[in-house]
Amino acid sequence: MDNLIKARLQMVRDQIAGRGISNSALLEAMSKVQREFFVPPHLAEFAYLDTPLPIESGQTISQPYIVALMIEVVAPRPSDRALEIGTGSGYGAAVLSQLVAEVYTVERDERLFELARERFKELGYTNIQVLHGDGTLGWPEHAPYDVIVVTAGGPQIPKPLLEQLAIGARLVIPVGEIPRLQRLVRVTRVGEDRYDEENLGPVQFVPLIGAQGWEPGVALPERPSPPETIAKLIRENAEPIDDIDEVDLGPLLDRIANAKVVLLGEATHGTSEFYRMRARITKELILRKGFNFVAVEADWPDAARINQYIRHAPVRPDQWKAFARFPTWMWRNQEALELVEWLRAHNAEVNDPDRYASFYGLDLYSLFTSINAVIAYLNRIDPAMAETARQRYACLTPWQQDPAAYGRAVLSGSYVDCEEEVVKMLGDMLQHRMEYSERDGDRFFDALENARLAADAERYYRLMYYGSVDSWNLRDQHMFDTLERLFDFHGSGSKGIVWAHNSHVGDAAFTEMGARGEFNVGQLCRTRFADSAFLLGFGTDHGTVAAASDWDGPMEFKEIVPTHEASYERLCHDSRVEAFMLHLRDPRRPEVRVELMPVRLERAIGVIYRPESELMSHYFQACLPRQFDEYVWFDETRAVTPLPAVAAPGVPETYPFGV
Repeated sequence: MDNLIKARLQMVRDQIAGRGISNSALLEAMSKVQREFFVPPHLAEFAYLDTPLPIESGQTISQPYIVALMIEVVAPRPSDRALEIGTGSGYGAAVLSQLVAEVYTVERDERLFELARERFKELGYTNIQVLHGDGTLGWPEHAPYDVIVVTAGGPQIPKPLLEQLAIGARLVIPVGEIPRLQRLVRVTRVGEDRYDEENLGPVQFVPLIGAQGWEPGVALPERPSPPETIAKLIRENAEPIDDIDEVDLGPLLDRIANAKVVLLGEATHGTSEFYRMRARITKELILRKGFNFVAVEADWPDAARINQYIRHAPVRPDQWKAFARFPTWMWRNQEALELVEWLRAHNAEVNDPDRYASFYGLDLYSLFTSINAVIAYLNRIDPAMAETARQRYACLTPWQQDPAAYGRAVLSGSYVDCEEEVVKMLGDMLQHRMEYSERDGDRFFDALENARLAADAERYYRLMYYGSVDSWNLRDQHMFDTLERLFDFHGSGSKGIVWAHNSHVGDAAFTEMGARGEFNVGQLCRTRFADSAFLLGFGTDHGTVAAASDWDGPMEFKEIVPTHEASYERLCHDSRVEAFMLHLRDPRRPEVRVELMPVRLERAIGVIYRPESELMSHYFQACLPRQFDEYVWFDETRAVTPLPAVAAPGVPETYPFGV
């Protein structure tokens, strides 16, 4: 119990107040209401995590911050009468009851209604009344209301709810023409027939079912054809993959044609078939299409260790272990090792070092490793500037063991940010660009990228605690900018291969991400390179995956739940083709693209996988044929094989994965 109290107070401090909720009465209410009593008993220990959680009847309890945000924007007062639509577990009504005189809450699901009514009685919430009924019709007997909070998303604002608002009263509701793809709207009634409406930003809620909402069972818009027809069409147009090592990739390479950049996705960060198929495609692109480099969703200094190794360059004795931060299995695995060894062997047969294949990292998490790389470079080439770098970066030194703590400290106001210092250091490096690059071009490029990374990472760690669009966009913009500089570094005719998750590779403009204002590397590549960018996504139905249950948690081998019936993945599964490639940009039969065009669910498993909340935490809506140019499917997959913690006998310590 003491742990739960501590977790509740930390939740209010970090997730609620830390994101800008400032209403002191609301913060106090959320400090009092025991969320653990509003989730199933087996999930009580997770009650204060920054995430939705599953409850009875296949529904969810919203993320605590969303509950707080929706209540704050309607500005409840102690004398108010409040209406809530969508009781769920009752948590939102319980918080609201601490702030107003009376709460009336409506729930359409009979089981949830009964459970919530019993909870309110057992926990002593005497100013809450609950009704089993159609929430889109409101509760007219007790109208008008000063506050209305709607906890599900409708196609429009139900007229009965508007009519039940008092003059001057506020309503908040998610609204969107596609279920689960909504904007949060605040409505203020300013006259008998006049309402002011404000768009508060993109959100994702379960559908609002009822006479003035969606019809029961709604998940997606009407499909042009039944699923079995579409699955049959996929089967007839798919190019089967009987064996990853033997499949003929000629047709795929013809479709890629003269693309400048090929982006290879993955639906998880821990699936063997995804790594192996990407490696096979990568080898063919290098051998048959003249691609120059591979750029991956990994940190620059870690990938630089690999690059030195595959290019047969002297390995610098850096006293740190590559790919050692969470999630270690993402690159420290047998499948990645096999590609690294192939690249090294390939380069050994190339006479001209300028034609070597290279390997780079695009990501920005390695703040302090990059800082150390900058200082080490300057120590060798310009000791006076190295001392300046130490002074510039000293501001960040207290946080070298935990960069995320820097963001928390700045956010709380207990520590000034270091933006000016790291940006000045990058400026210093750029001012010496000509001098340094003439003396040591390759190593200067590496050091300059580390300086850029430090500047972007400092800002990223400050933004990430807002959970905002800005932090995502900063990260993907950094990855794209790094990719562009790699093209410049390798020359005008260079061609690159990107390895990253589907969420970074697929064009975000045609997913829920785009509706939230997020963009990604795939979208930026299409904008910059048009048809010279080829985007390839991956998917699976079931099997095993390497993933963790929590951030910084241990790697586990987890069973993948078979895909949702309303998803693109289910259509692929129902095609009964075990593995295949499916062209989407300009398919041989145009009806493939047409039939797949309506928005559907798509699954994304990252380094965290929580099957118990899969629908809410791992599915999003997307338009597959606009998101990708090609889709690769493996119906059953298995987890990657992590590398052992110690080197095999005879392998030197300077090996790129080691010290």
